[in-house]
Amino acid sequence: MFKVGDRVVYPMHGAGTIEGIEEREVLGKTHRYYVLRLPISDMKVMIPVDNTQEIGLRDVIDPSDVDKVLSVLRQECSAMSPNWNRRYRNNLEKIKSGDIFEIADVVRNLSAREKEKGLSTGERKMLDSAKEILLSELILANGWDRDKALHVLEEALA
Repeated sequence: MFKVGDRVVYPMHGAGTIEGIEEREVLGKTHRYYVLRLPISDMKVMIPVDNTQEIGLRDVIDPSDVDKVLSVLRQECSAMSPNWNRRYRNNLEKIKSGDIFEIADVVRNLSAREKEKGLSTGERKMLDSAKEILLSELILANGWDRDKALHVLEEALA
């Protein structure tokens, strides 16, 4: 169970801080929700306390793991399907997993493909989304501001 002030990652949305735990009545039943503030999009999300396991809510990585994430970004691209649809689905599954190393893999591969061949509109949006998710966790893990995190990310991809 998480508590107010915990920094957590909500897959497909990014990292944020739990600002509160509220009870709300939905369809005649009272449920408890985490109120999560996502700093990147300045959005508030309510997550059912009972569903955190299924949703994949997890703690933000330790600052010591940031170098491992940056190492993934610096590695050579992994093999990607030439089929756009298959590649898109594979990358989407990695993002949905909420695993920061899988997300870093997606960012690295799509960034390289963008430089090499360009991206379709769908893959461009996916790259932007994956970068935001990655940035949000790097910001909370290291206490960086957005500009510093973006600089470090771009440097690792160069």
